[in-house]
Amino acid sequence: MTITAQEEHHEGRHATSLLYAVKRVELVVRSHLDELLRPSGITVAQYTALTVLERHDGLPAARLARDSFVTAQSMADMVYALEKRGLIERERNPANRRELLIHLTDEGRKLLADQAEAVAAVERRMISELSPQQVDQFRSLLTDAWRALS
Repeated sequence: MTITAQEEHHEGRHATSLLYAVKRVELVVRSHLDELLRPSGITVAQYTALTVLERHDGLPAARLARDSFVTAQSMADMVYALEKRGLIERERNPANRRELLIHLTDEGRKLLADQAEAVAAVERRMISELSPQQVDQFRSLLTDAWRALS
C-alpha cells in the first residue's frame, strides 16, 4: 500500500492525520497477520492472547482481555475456543479459589514458535525503509503517544 504525494497533500490540504495513518498501518498489519495465521486456524486476536500468555503466563481472564485488547465477553469465547484446541488451560488460583488463571500449554507454545518467523517477517517488512535509529525513534514515539492517551 503506497501513498502518493498527491494523497498526502491533495489540493493543498494538510498531510494525512496521524490517527488515520496509525489506523491504516494497523489494518494492513492485521491483513498480513490474518493471511499468515489462517492456515493455523487461529485469529489475530487469539494469537495476541497467546503472545500475552507467553510473556505473562497464569493471568486471570479479565487481565488477559485487557492486555489482548478485547472485551471480557470476547475473551470468554476466545478462552473456550483456545482451551478446546489445547492451546491454553485454566486452573483455580490457589490464592483466590473463585478465580481461574489461564496458562499457555506446550501445544500453544509450539504454535507460537511455528509462527514466530513469519510474524517477525511482517514487522521487518513494515520497518524495512527505516534506519535502526528511526526504528528506535518510531518505537519511542508510539510509546509516548500511547502514554499520552492512557
